[in-house]
Amino acid sequence: MQKFISSENSDISEQGDDGVEIAYEVFGQGAPILLIHGFASNGRINWASPGWIKFLTELGRQVIVIDNRGHGESEKLYDPEKYGAQEMAEDAKRLLDHLGLERVDVMGYSMGARIAAFLAIYHPERVRSAIFAGMAYNMVRGFGRGDAIANALAADDESEIEGAEPKAFRRFAIKTGSDLKALSACMLSTGHKITFEMLGTIKSPVLVVAGDADDVAGPIEPLVEAIPDAIGVSLPGKDHMNAVGDKGYKQAVEKFLSSIV
Repeated sequence: MQKFISSENSDISEQGDDGVEIAYEVFGQGAPILLIHGFASNGRINWASPGWIKFLTELGRQVIVIDNRGHGESEKLYDPEKYGAQEMAEDAKRLLDHLGLERVDVMGYSMGARIAAFLAIYHPERVRSAIFAGMAYNMVRGFGRGDAIANALAADDESEIEGAEPKAFRRFAIKTGSDLKALSACMLSTGHKITFEMLGTIKSPVLVVAGDADDVAGPIEPLVEAIPDAIGVSLPGKDHMNAVGDKGYKQAVEKFLSSIV
């Protein structure tokens, strides 16, 4: 993977800001699409393993895959104040700057959809279209189980953890080779809320897609109704984990991208 330093200062050496080291990969040639993975995952697991990189490059797209701060091969941080979807959206914007890309399509899954939403809200000139996958109404309403998951990730041993869902998040994080303490800090970040009013300012076309059994995402209709130029696709029988590689999801994305002028 390649890496760059994401910093809000234009000259980090003079400003005394070391920035954050962000890892990324670029595949293929053609119109660029940026892929932003979900919590406790990374670019390879979220996008390569379910076949997305192969699928999109075969459609003639250049695929940019980012590892969010605290994830994958990007720098690990242990202060919750260093996280938040809005700051991760700034990392994504700085990656586009680094690569010299003015305007791209963006697809995010779960937490990555929140990041993609902030990118579309605060940097509309950089987003040609956006796909919010694995995250719908709960992008606004919230997930509500963050503290339990953060505590499970920070626990010294799984025997200390109560509840099936926090245990499942910890096991997934271990399976992906993640830094549990960094992920705990990420989950504890207060971040920034997304409101329906903010979604109403999005100027780019948007596809909202999630499984109809995905209680992490929530229902798609309220999000679609809040965004001026949005369509929704519900994946029958799919939940948060098995929707990511679903054939219907890929077909919806191909149709959506081909419709963007």
